[in-house]
Amino acid sequence: MDQDKKKFMSIGQIDATGVRGPHEKELEDIGKVKVPLFINLDTHRLEEIVRNELGGKLENIGFNEDWTITKEMFPEANIHMAYSYYGDEFGDDLEAEFKFYFSGERISWIPGEDSATFIDILMDFLERKIKDKEPFEKSYDTKTELMRKVLEQRKEPFKYLQEHDRDPLASFLGARIWKTTEGWRIKKEVFPQIFIELTWYQKDGLNINYSGEKLHENIGSYHVELVGIFLINHVLRYITVNNEDKELPDICYMMFSRYFTKLKNWTYRTRMT
Repeated sequence: MDQDKKKFMSIGQIDATGVRGPHEKELEDIGKVKVPLFINLDTHRLEEIVRNELGGKLENIGFNEDWTITKEMFPEANIHMAYSYYGDEFGDDLEAEFKFYFSGERISWIPGEDSATFIDILMDFLERKIKDKEPFEKSYDTKTELMRKVLEQRKEPFKYLQEHDRDPLASFLGARIWKTTEGWRIKKEVFPQIFIELTWYQKDGLNINYSGEKLHENIGSYHVELVGIFLINHVLRYITVNNEDKELPDICYMMFSRYFTKLKNWTYRTRMT
């Protein structure tokens, strides 16, 4: 294998199930549904959308693709959506296709479930920008039952964060972090001019808010909520790997991929949300 290609992983490797997993099929289905949008799309327009709206880049990663959209999920955790156009070269109605790759030192920490859902969000984001449509759901100030459950389930581990964690955690998340007298405030720009802010106070628990000039025009409330859950999950990953000597809540160990838990020789535990 080409040396450069060794740095990329597939969703199957991250899932580490030994068989074809559900997330591989999920990504195939996403690719099939979305690929017609890109067949006749002007590359310059696509590049502008990717750079200015998605906050990613258009590049070539060496898989003989026409182009690849790369988006950083977190530092050292990158998503690559590689597009290849075939025309009628194969005579099997496969005019074009997407293949999905993952790279970065920490990409294998993140479960395939989170990464596949993030790709679905990115594709929906691109489709709306290509079609020049705004999101349908805009209930940014209302928490779904899922989010209320997540905030309750994941609040306890935040008590393990210490003053000395501020800068390392900021680097780990690619976010700004403030240590307050009451607790923590974490703010991350997840897409250009779209921010997610987490607050954790010992007395009030965990909370989340969304803001930014492009929030209402670029991403729906349900999808930004999911991205917020990914951010909370990544905070728990930091807490877990930096407090392995402590008796952490089970929820901490549910944040990792099967690949990573095998490396750490942890018992793999699935989560409901």
